[in-house]
Amino acid sequence: MQAQKLPVSDRAHHSTEPDAGISEWLAPDAQLGAAELDIAVLDSLAPLETVWRALDCDNLNSLHQGYDWCMAWTKAFGHQLSIVWGRIGGETAFILPLEITSFHGFRTARFIGADHSNINTGLLSTRFIELADNLEPQKLAMSLRRALAGRADLLLLQNVPLEWRGRRNPLALLPMVQNQNHAYQLPLLDKMESTLQQVNAKGRRKRFRAQLRRFEALGGFDYISSGTPDEQHQLLDRFFEQKRERLKALGSPDVFADPETKAFLHGAIDIRDRGMVGLEMHAIRLKGEHDGRIAALAGLSRKGDHIICQFTAFDESAAPETSPGEFLFWQMVAGQHGKGVRLFDFGLGDQRYKRSWAPVETEHHDVVLPLSLRGTVGAAMHRAITRGKGFIKSQQRLYAVAQRLRRVIGV
Repeated sequence: MQAQKLPVSDRAHHSTEPDAGISEWLAPDAQLGAAELDIAVLDSLAPLETVWRALDCDNLNSLHQGYDWCMAWTKAFGHQLSIVWGRIGGETAFILPLEITSFHGFRTARFIGADHSNINTGLLSTRFIELADNLEPQKLAMSLRRALAGRADLLLLQNVPLEWRGRRNPLALLPMVQNQNHAYQLPLLDKMESTLQQVNAKGRRKRFRAQLRRFEALGGFDYISSGTPDEQHQLLDRFFEQKRERLKALGSPDVFADPETKAFLHGAIDIRDRGMVGLEMHAIRLKGEHDGRIAALAGLSRKGDHIICQFTAFDESAAPETSPGEFLFWQMVAGQHGKGVRLFDFGLGDQRYKRSWAPVETEHHDVVLPLSLRGTVGAAMHRAITRGKGFIKSQQRLYAVAQRLRRVIGV
């Protein structure tokens, strides 16, 4: 007996089977023949591991939507999951790894680990990307609303580049608002000297030589870029301490303080698979009078030829006038040459040191799609907050006042 295809709204909450019968999702001139797009929403990652890892092999799909990255986050936080699985003609078209959390007081479907990710693309197949020009935006939005109905009030996919390294993201078809934060990247050329030509090579070399002399006068240093797993976990624990001290001095909240975030990042250190590095700690360790003291720390992730700096911390008290954070970036950038890296990503957020290193600035956008009447209010609120933050950041004096106010009230 042939199974009957049910409407999306009747099947969206089944956690192991895809929704069917959404051929109208495509524009009339789409070159798909009899193929259809099916959408399922699953409650766990495991049933999709094989196809998920296949999409992971595409290096233009973000590390932050990778199977191991999402699994590490899920183990640490245990949030309710809604893994959106799209298929065309029985083949996986995309996976959107979502978790349901409260955001601005609304039940919101967001990318897993959204608060600690620097770039989000979703997991997209080559065929789906090729077909994107034939998709009707309104019907795409309606299909996602049907699939997620009852699970959340708002679909919020943050920090999505509309185009990433020459490839346009089909998520750009959905309703969006420009995120207030941009990302900053440094292309790595064949040699360090060539790379530096993009960022005032003469002045940067001069600063590096001056910093090197100051470190040598203090007794020298070690640049740590690898080590045993135990050593890597110890450096991460030192980062938590150093960051807490730094943020406390600035009067800012510590976003790394909760045990779940710490557990997740420790889990990310253990991700090593097919050229993917979840998290690798780098550090400047002093010799001489302050032997063993860590002056600067950073956590790097890698997927393919793309390096992302996830976070940094530094302690200038033991090595005054050395600018240990900038010195560490020199070591990290120089150390990636000859290792197949083509892009060093300083991540989200407009900071002076990023602009000094990065000639490429990438805009990010947020998908803001209401899933219910209540979600319409949440979407309007997010758009207003995001645009307000964007305006403040575009006004240098106003942004400086806002930064001082944050330190005073501790938010």
